[in-house]
Amino acid sequence: MTQPLTFEKKNILVTGGAGFIGSHVCEALLRDGHRVICVDNFATADVKNIETLLQHPSFRFIRLDINEPFDLERHTELADFKLPFQGIQEIFHFACPTSIKKFDQFKIQTLLSNSLGNYHVLELAKKYRAKILLASSSVVYGSRDGNREAVGEDDLGVVNHLTPRGCYDEGKRFAETMFETYRQVHEMDARIVRIFRTYGPRMPLFDGHLIPDFVLNALDGKDLVLNGGMDFKSSLCYVDDVVDGMFRVMKTQNYPGPVNLGSDVDLKLADVAQKIVQMTESTSRIVPGEGFAFLSELSLPKIDRAKELGWFPLMRLDDGLKHTIGDLKANKILLTSV
Repeated sequence: MTQPLTFEKKNILVTGGAGFIGSHVCEALLRDGHRVICVDNFATADVKNIETLLQHPSFRFIRLDINEPFDLERHTELADFKLPFQGIQEIFHFACPTSIKKFDQFKIQTLLSNSLGNYHVLELAKKYRAKILLASSSVVYGSRDGNREAVGEDDLGVVNHLTPRGCYDEGKRFAETMFETYRQVHEMDARIVRIFRTYGPRMPLFDGHLIPDFVLNALDGKDLVLNGGMDFKSSLCYVDDVVDGMFRVMKTQNYPGPVNLGSDVDLKLADVAQKIVQMTESTSRIVPGEGFAFLSELSLPKIDRAKELGWFPLMRLDDGLKHTIGDLKANKILLTSV
């Protein structure tokens, strides 16, 4: 494999960089002194996630859809990054719609993002010989099986590709196949992380994501609605821990193959909701809600492979919820007026 040139400041592309996790990655890369190109089409992202970054001298935002062909060198706002000379050294690839309540609205975009969009981004990585990381998902393992509560990277997933979720679940499996095939054929440095349920500041609001909706409703004294049922269980990993895990996977000299990133602690979401009620000193009730195709009960991750890279989720649930509640409190007037 050809060794890339070394530059004092890397040019790093983050697709889907205005999304929940992507915006945290952009922020962390800037703290580390890199130049960041953030691309997003705002299908399920929000400009508020990157507002504080827009004035940063090493940050550039380009609004585009990766499902359409694009050439970053034609964007004059990237002239200072000297792409024809320096190119792009790393790519963090998140771009894919992830709405719960509006899942049906974005089915075709999801299908294309997991195929044609990946092709465009992989071709870009091939052009610049860039190291590239795919933000895959725990959905590749299929739904939680009573006989298999925890899944490791070598476990085979079972996914019904014809369900209403197929464009995302099977799409992520195909995305991994594309990345692995490009790695084999073009000798690219392509890496994969499988992200389990993640929470923290900047999660999409009013979209069925349980934690932010719990917090907003608790602050307003409204019912906390448990979409998925009162017995719905999940692991929860704080976003900063997930970002740290991705950076470790990107930096390691000995990539071990796909890496699970998530908490291996099983939680009843009803208990988490009750904790939020207590932390906000709310009088809200906890009630069952409706089911959504995009909201399913997933297996827990085995994280031995991540531990070998020195990674482990460090944020305690109480502390993570405290940060999330504090962020929503600070922005509540703006958020509730949207």
